[in-house]
Amino acid sequence: MAELPHVRPEAPAEPLPAGTRPPLHALDLLAFVCELFALATLALWGFTAWALPWNIVFGIGAPVVAILVWALFVSPRAVVAVHPFVRALVELLVYASATIAWWSMGNAAIGIVFGIVAVAVGVISGRRRLA
Repeated sequence: MAELPHVRPEAPAEPLPAGTRPPLHALDLLAFVCELFALATLALWGFTAWALPWNIVFGIGAPVVAILVWALFVSPRAVVAVHPFVRALVELLVYASATIAWWSMGNAAIGIVFGIVAVAVGVISGRRRLA
């Protein structure tokens, strides 16, 4: 008979006391910086890519819509509880819109670098959430 590995069950982790959160990780801070950069990018795109009456509408409206979508589906205290893959898709949508905004402003290199960093941070933090 083949030798089986000796596996010992571990006790489940203790739940956190009520009203407390798990400690922040450096990856959480990096994800927050990516989110802020995406929102600032959408505001910059709205104010610079359109003519005068529309630049105010898109400069304020694009980040507000992104914040609304983020708060509804992606934030830690999301209003709508969705499947983790839907959450990742919405997060990717916000990051992709910021990347496309950089491309449309003529700065494709900034868009590509931001897209790579944002997707890498999103994948790593998403894997950490699912673990």
